[in-house]
Amino acid sequence: MLTELFTSKTRIKLLMKLFLNPQVSCYLRELASEFQVSPNAIKGELDSLSSAGYLEREQNGRSIYFRANTNHPFFPEISSIVRKTLGIDKLVDEIMVSLGRVEAVYILDDYAQGKDSGIIDLLVVGNIDRDRLENLRRITEKKINRKIRTMNLSAKEFEQDKEIFDRRPTWKVV
Repeated sequence: MLTELFTSKTRIKLLMKLFLNPQVSCYLRELASEFQVSPNAIKGELDSLSSAGYLEREQNGRSIYFRANTNHPFFPEISSIVRKTLGIDKLVDEIMVSLGRVEAVYILDDYAQGKDSGIIDLLVVGNIDRDRLENLRRITEKKINRKIRTMNLSAKEFEQDKEIFDRRPTWKVV
């Protein structure tokens, strides 16, 4: 979906990284290393997205950090397109509608940091139908061509282990 809209693979990676989880901020060399491209390739895209207002820049010492501009009028739409590209929106919608009493849904680790590693770690908090979750996981994996690892905790279990999850990169989806 994004490849038809944007021809630059670097731009697509930047949008996925920064709009999947808008709390993430990164600097040029970190992104170049992660995407395995030259800093010049990243700099051009960052400058272009920043000048259009899609990204915010923040100077910290000698480094300039970039993050998604959540106040931009197109932020909700770009973020939605990125989530749809990854298939996360469908999975979360199905979870909310068909699994029972869902209190929260979290994306953990790589995807919470905006990294498309191919493995989505999903935590569902609530009293749910675990067999249905497993069935949804299998169906969604085929549709989005990514591996999904699921974890289910009751609200009480989640509260007991909250400090463990607070140390991991997390993105609360619902």
